[in-house]
Amino acid sequence: MDTSDAELSRAQFRSISMHLPLLYAILVCNALAIAVIFFDSGKLLKTLATPAVICGIAISRGVWWWRSGDPAAFSDSEIRLHLRRTGVLGVVMTLAFEGWCIWVYNDGDAYARGSLTFFLGLTGVSTVFCLMTLGAVAMRVAVVCTFSFIFYFSWVDNGQMLTQAIVLCLVSAGMVVVVHRHNLSFAELIRSQRTLRMRQHETEKLSEENRRIAFSDPLSGLPNRRELLARLDRLEGRADLQPDSLAVVFIDLDGFKAVNDEHGHQAGDALIRSVCLRLSQHCPANATLARVGGDEFAVVLEAPDAQATAISLARAMLEEIALPVLVDRHVLQVGGSIGVAANVDPDGRPRELLRRADTAMYHVKTKGKGQVAIYDAGFDEGRLRRLEIEAQIGSGLNRGEFDVYYQPIVDAATGEIVSAEALLRWPRRPEGPLPPDEFIDIAEATGQIHPLGLFVLERACREIGPLGDLLLSVNVSPAQFRDPAFERQVMHVLEQTRFPPQRLQFEITEGYLLANPERVVSAVEAFKAQGMSVALDDFGTGFTSIHYLRSYGFSHIKLDKSLLAGLAPGSKATLLVTGAITLARGLDMAVIAEGVESEAQAAILRDAGCHELQGFLFGRPMPLDQFAQVCRAAGRSVSEERRLRA
Repeated sequence: MDTSDAELSRAQFRSISMHLPLLYAILVCNALAIAVIFFDSGKLLKTLATPAVICGIAISRGVWWWRSGDPAAFSDSEIRLHLRRTGVLGVVMTLAFEGWCIWVYNDGDAYARGSLTFFLGLTGVSTVFCLMTLGAVAMRVAVVCTFSFIFYFSWVDNGQMLTQAIVLCLVSAGMVVVVHRHNLSFAELIRSQRTLRMRQHETEKLSEENRRIAFSDPLSGLPNRRELLARLDRLEGRADLQPDSLAVVFIDLDGFKAVNDEHGHQAGDALIRSVCLRLSQHCPANATLARVGGDEFAVVLEAPDAQATAISLARAMLEEIALPVLVDRHVLQVGGSIGVAANVDPDGRPRELLRRADTAMYHVKTKGKGQVAIYDAGFDEGRLRRLEIEAQIGSGLNRGEFDVYYQPIVDAATGEIVSAEALLRWPRRPEGPLPPDEFIDIAEATGQIHPLGLFVLERACREIGPLGDLLLSVNVSPAQFRDPAFERQVMHVLEQTRFPPQRLQFEITEGYLLANPERVVSAVEAFKAQGMSVALDDFGTGFTSIHYLRSYGFSHIKLDKSLLAGLAPGSKATLLVTGAITLARGLDMAVIAEGVESEAQAAILRDAGCHELQGFLFGRPMPLDQFAQVCRAAGRSVSEERRLRA
């Protein structure tokens, strides 16, 4: 009997545990029937004691199997032991019952003998079929029963039972075949069930894995936006949410795009993983952190006094985000803008809280970043206006609503107009003109600064090109400078407009210089190689070192107008400006001062050695036609090509 397959053995144990009580009941009934037929008070050992022992053993075993039919209560080794014991006991009980029947056979009359053979055959057949799932035991019982019957009844009563013995032999052979096939089918069924369970388990594992992939962020392992929304939907269905018991914290990283652009996506991914790990460590047990976008995260917090708890958590996370991260020997650092919203009013449903927290975060973005804001209904008005302006920028550019104005830059010594700074304006907006301060930041945040910047460059090159040898100064947004395709786009514009590169100067802010030194160096070198010059704008508002100025190769620096406040003979402002000009001249860099509004300021700047001046004193930003008139009035000739401009 093979018991190596533990699962098959358990199935056999379960099957015979249901059949053996019935088998022992049949055995007891047949033994009692034979005992009653052959009872003889003078032969109590043969007709009473022996069947009593057989029935007692059968009853005890039947009761044991009836009570112990659950294979889960036994170990694999115990089940194997009980199956082997059943195999041995089956043969022993068969021999004992048949031996007793043969012992009493000669003591009965013809009726009694016929009844005995009937009960004996019935017991054998019942035993075999009740043990069918345990094939080896059933076959042993069939063989033992058949051979003992044939051996005895083929010669007893002068061979009168030979026919019955032969029939029983044939029946037993048929039973052996049936038992064998049933046993094979039973084993195959168990194996098929096992295979089915394994496949079902694999399917469940695959389904769980698919669910995990669908509802988690592959980079960080955190729940993704889909899982976050599903969690909020589950909270939507709860009627027991108390006021100020739920809060959402929305986090957006500041400066992450620059990390990706400057150091590659691998560094950006490493930074995201580090931030996720550190933010997770700050989340309490009643909070769920999810990554909802590239550099956006959200925390769903359930707690009493949720708003105060969320604010405290947001501030701790803000400090954690600001910590530097070492990636491939580069120290990377980003900031964070965080919005918080809690269900402090009846309309603060879970999904609405996510929108409100996002709105509060957006408000922080527009107010300088690096802060935590609690949602206020007034934020929606500002955001709606920004969304409205965002939509209007795209349509306005397509409808020709934008224009380029020019502000003259003069030579400090002679007063001659030497350059023009191109400035974007929106004069033909249907809702009314909009100052640049109100739409440039929106354009930079949404990526629309790219087409706007190229529009300014292309328009200015076409319009300033015919104005003799006048230089053109164009502001470059940090978002444009980060774009690897920007240099190629500039060369394409110059080629299309036939504008000489030597007349073009770009201006870049000092803040971007400090944040992206490697990108600045490569871009400045590329533009200078083509004959263009690059000026450092807003000088004096940041912390640029002399080393930086020497490293980047700027041709000009542009003093920020804030440095000119309080400019008077002998003032500290004058000393500061004079020092800055002296520093720039020592580095062979020309100096442009912007924001000049009085002749006194201009005189001080000339005496300090400033090269060029710009400000309302010399002209406000103006349309092309007016700027051309100013140039004519100043004695500058306008090329005949001017009249050919479309």
